Amino acid sequence: MGSIDGLDLGTFGVYTFDFEVQPAALIRELARELEEQGWRALWIPELLGRDALTHAGYLLSSTERMRVVNGIAQIWSRGARWAYGAALLLADAYPDRHVLGLGFGGGQGPGTKPLAAMTAYLDEMDALQTPNPLPKTAMRRIMAAYGPKMLELARERTAGAQTYHVNVAHTAQAREILGPDAFLGVEHAVLFEPDPGKARAIAREHLYIYLNSPYNIAKFRRLGYSEDEIAAGSDRIVDDLVFWGDLDTIVEKLHAHVAAGADHVAVQVIGIAPGESAMPYWRMLGEALLPRGGNA
Repeated sequence: MGSIDGLDLGTFGVYTFDFEVQPAALIRELARELEEQGWRALWIPELLGRDALTHAGYLLSSTERMRVVNGIAQIWSRGARWAYGAALLLADAYPDRHVLGLGFGGGQGPGTKPLAAMTAYLDEMDALQTPNPLPKTAMRRIMAAYGPKMLELARERTAGAQTYHVNVAHTAQAREILGPDAFLGVEHAVLFEPDPGKARAIAREHLYIYLNSPYNIAKFRRLGYSEDEIAAGSDRIVDDLVFWGDLDTIVEKLHAHVAAGADHVAVQVIGIAPGESAMPYWRMLGEALLPRGGNA
């Protein structure tokens, strides 16, 4: 479980936006603590201004064994040549520790089709003749994918797919499309709040931007949610996309993705007050999800 072309990420990893808004010294300290707890994989987005590849390089330099996954590096943030060159350098400098996760993301021009844009980006990347030294170990590449055609592209052109804010049923569907060999990494948000009213209110706030963006709305329609459910942020969609409750409840629900076909689940803790750290929850999750001795 959890392997991308022989690179073992473990069954569970950490997904966090926190490092986008924290100073470098604190990021280094937190990443090292996660590594010490036994987490094998750390997933980072690209959203609030920090360059995805620079960010990944800093985290790799700050740790000794941690695998760092760009989840995702947006294709609109840099040309294919520069993404390829940066990923080759990280693969050479940190063998078997970096995964380049590519995604459509934001910043595209009007009328741009995600499938066509991703295909063109991969075509350009694969056609490059680089003077840069090739790494001794492989440069791993995956991509964000949800619909059948994008999942097929991930299967054919990369090592596999990453999904974000999907339900367990989608994980089973994605596994069927990807087949038995391609990697499937699933992000899922969790919230340590046992009160249903409070939990759903926090979850709705977290999900608001996704429930109101065109590509995510299309994704949720494909998952079987009605227009009214998406518009209102119904209890069903909230409960499916954010696992809330106590530790045992959350852990049981995360394992459902693995049972449905995920190779790896990247867990995102939400509901942290400004200025506070999710680290106490990562410790709890690590004790519950990682095998004894760490390295899930």
